[in-house]
Order: sequence, then structure tokens, then C-alpha cells
Amino acid sequence: MTFAAPASGNSTGSPAHSRGRPVPCASVKFHPASLAGTTGPTAGVIDYRLARRAIISEYRKGRLSITDVCDAHPELRRAAAEYSRPTTEPCPICEETTLVLVSYVFGPQLPAYGRCVATLAELAKLAERATHQGEYTCYVVEVCPACHWNHLNQVLPIGRSGSSAPRPTT
Repeated sequence: MTFAAPASGNSTGSPAHSRGRPVPCASVKFHPASLAGTTGPTAGVIDYRLARRAIISEYRKGRLSITDVCDAHPELRRAAAEYSRPTTEPCPICEETTLVLVSYVFGPQLPAYGRCVATLAELAKLAERATHQGEYTCYVVEVCPACHWNHLNQVLPIGRSGSSAPRPTT
């Protein structure tokens, strides 16, 4: 691919000028298919730590109110009380209670509203049930049982592969 350089005295910088000389330009070879070979325990994992930090920062600066950040849905609060895994991390908002993780799995042969997974063993059973890598998708949400802070922590593919299934991190 070539672009014409702008003629002298012309500062528009637009390509394919009729009076300019051709300038070689390497074509871009990056496309989504080039990532298809990505493997390993974190392949396909989406982490939302940066978004979390931004929200906490905005709250601490006073740009977001407590009602803006502590707005967990009643079903999420119920799942946090009954089907969660505890962490050692304190809530970034109330700083009184430790956070818990709630995992929902979506995929074929599961209810449309997903399945709440209480233990890592249950998550491993779903991974074994899958016929291929990424057949199921797991959404890990951190929740504060006291102030109802909640934030999507990770999204990860669950299913069979050559390596072990990714594990949700705290």
C-alpha cells in the first residue's frame, strides 16, 4: 500500500495527492484472528480492576454518592448471603465488612437467567460437562453484604481444554 506525500507547500497531509510522490506504507496485519492461538490459564479472561479503581476513586472524590455505588439488586444480595465465597479483602466503600464473591454461569442447557455457582468444585463440574473451551461463561461479582457495594470482577470462559479451566481470582 502506498500513499502520496503532500506536494511542497501543501500542509493538508491528505493521502493520494496527485502531485505527490508515493511513500511506502506497511499495511497493518493485526486482526482478531491473530489472537486465536492464545492459550493458557488466563486466555479469554476479562478483568475489571481498572473500572473498579475508577469508580472507587470517583466515590472518594465525592463525584459519586453512596447510593450510586451501593446499589446491589435484591437477588444479588440474596445470592451473596447464600451462595457466595468469602474473601479477605475489605469493602472499599464501608471498610467494615469483607467482600464475598458471587459467580453466575451462563451457557447452553442452563437456565436463561444463568446458574449461581456456590463452590469451585461446582464450577469444575460445569467445566467437565462442557464439550469445548469457552462453552460456558462465568461472571464473578464482588459484593459487600453490609453496604451492598457490588462490582463485576471478572468474566471468564469455562469449558474443556488442554489445560485446566481458569479459576476466578479474588
